[in-house]
Formats: sequence, structure tokens, C-alpha cells
Amino acid sequence: MNRRNLFSAAAALLVALGLAGCNDEKAASEQAAVEPAQRFQWKMVTAWPKNYPGLGTAAERLAERVATMSGGRLTIKVYAGGELVPPLEVFDAVSRGTAELGHGAAYYWKGKVPAAQFFTAVPFGLSTSEMNAWLSKGGGQALWDEAYAPYGVKPLVVGNTGMQMGGWYNKEINALDDLKGLKIRMPGLGGEVLSKLGATTVNLPGGEVFTALQTGAIDASDWVSPYNDLAFGLHKAAKFYYYPGWQEPQAVLELLINQQAFDSLPADLQAILSEAARAASQDMLDDYVYHNALALDELKQQGALLKRFPDEVLDALQRESEVVLGELAAQSELNGRIWASMKAFQAQASQMHKLSEKELYNWR
Repeated sequence: MNRRNLFSAAAALLVALGLAGCNDEKAASEQAAVEPAQRFQWKMVTAWPKNYPGLGTAAERLAERVATMSGGRLTIKVYAGGELVPPLEVFDAVSRGTAELGHGAAYYWKGKVPAAQFFTAVPFGLSTSEMNAWLSKGGGQALWDEAYAPYGVKPLVVGNTGMQMGGWYNKEINALDDLKGLKIRMPGLGGEVLSKLGATTVNLPGGEVFTALQTGAIDASDWVSPYNDLAFGLHKAAKFYYYPGWQEPQAVLELLINQQAFDSLPADLQAILSEAARAASQDMLDDYVYHNALALDELKQQGALLKRFPDEVLDALQRESEVVLGELAAQSELNGRIWASMKAFQAQASQMHKLSEKELYNWR
């Protein structure tokens, strides 16, 4: 065979191989188009009453958002507190795999994960914007992941109610001694602080607060802020509405994800779930800022008596908060790292906010 014929044969072979490759790619593409995308049907248990404003509705909106963003490939059935599991057993249900998702507040699980309390609210601690920044940029998310990893649970921020109110009281708090013997519903670290000052604290799901106040089973209760407090009618069960919300300067709501279930999702659905949670967080904050303003006016019109905690009481609450947080930090090496990280970031952020938000609010 001469050189010209040899080149012609080689060229023909390359063309044939190229056509074969194209045919293989076309066949693979056609097969992928024919095969239906894998679909996932998940359950989400929540700590909230069905369609409860701001909290229950946020869980429903998250499910709707995920279904839309995924084109129906990931659908989520939402269960209100008590429908599938009790409100305070959401973490356990996700850890066991009874449900792939949970929607609640981290301090509800303090009996199982003491470090969880840091990730809802710290008395006299980070504001909403500071907490979000610490979690996403300041190393907080990695610490949160570490705390939940032994239970096979992945946490994400799914909302924030912003700064809360101090709570509803059936008696006036005019001095520190008025806290002694007080029966109050107060979860998380705020409850431990009040216990040190002589109060008796209990942890009740939100749906039980009104009845407990009305029947005298408790003397006082924090809940959230005007938006949610009005929805529960707490102004009809207690007379005095106290501020500021020293116990929860902000309150993170968390999306609990069963780690094994999350790992089973393709990468695009993992990203959709994560970004849907991020969008839900902003949506909830907007919801509370808007509706709190409206609800506060309504509560005042209906006779709620706004009262500020006396300075003597706030001073004592702040001192005891430092003690409680120090004790929690000393419980484990992980707790110590979480508190050190959070405290250091608060000191940094406070320098800026003294010059910005604080000054503006004082002059407004």
C-alpha cells in the first residue's frame, strides 16, 4: 500500500471511530432522557401547631418551595407537632429516621444535646444579623455540625423570629425578689438563669402555654413576640407584657436533616434543599418584622400592659447569664469552644454596632 492509500485508510478509520463515539453519546443521552429522574418523598415533623403563623406556616412554605425548585423531584409532607411525634421529640425522630426532616428550635433538645442551646439564643447575646454572620462566616456552622454529627443529624438555619419580648406575667415585677417562687415557662438558657434567681421554670410546647397561664399552672411565660403572642391570645390569659427579651435577643429556627437521607440525594437536590432553607430564613424574618409591628398595636388596643423590666432585675439577669454560660461551657471541650467562638465574635461585632444600629435607634 502506498503512502497516499495509507493516509486515506487512517482518515477513514478516524471518521468511523468518531461517528461511533457520537452514536454512543447520542444513545446515552437518549437513554437518560427516557429514564425518569429519581424522586424522593420525605416527611418533615415540626414542633409547631398546624399552620401556626410564622412558624407552622414557614414549614409549609419551605415544603412548597422545595417542590417547586426541584420540579417535584423532592416533595415533603409536613406534620404539625403531635401529628406524627410530640413537639419536643422532633430531634429524636430525625435522628432515628422516622422522618427525614425536622423543623424546631435547638434548645428544645438540651436534655440530649446540651450544646444545642447555644444555637437558638444566648441571653444578652448575639443579635439576629450577628448570629447569622457567626454561623455562616464565623465558624458557628462547623461547630453546630460537630455537635449534631454523633446523632446522624445535619442542622441548617431555616428561620429567625428576631428579638423577642420578655414574656407575659400575671404579676408585676418591680424588684428582684418578685422573681422568687415564680412559676414560669422558659426554655433554654433563659430558664436556667431564672432558676438561679429563685424562679421555678418549666418547658412547655407553645400549644400548652395559654391553658397553663389561664389555669394558674404557671404565673408567667415567654413565647415569641407580638405576632405569635396575639395568635395564641396570651393577652387574654396574662395582664402584663414585659420587655426587653433579654433571654432571646434573636431566636434561630433550625432545619434538622437526617444525614443518611441527605447523603442519598443527588448533588442538585442537596443544593436545592440548602438554598430553600436559606430563602426560608429571610422570608421568616421579613414575616416577623412586618407582623410584629401590626400585632403590637392590636395588643395595646386590646388592653395589654407593656412593662419594662427594672434595671435591678436586668442587672441580675445579666450577671447570672454569665454564670450559666460559663457552667455550660465547662461541661465539655466542645461547649467551651462554642462559647469562646461566639463570645469573641460578639465582642468584635459590638464595636461596629455601637457606631451604627445603636446610635441610629437612639436618635430615631
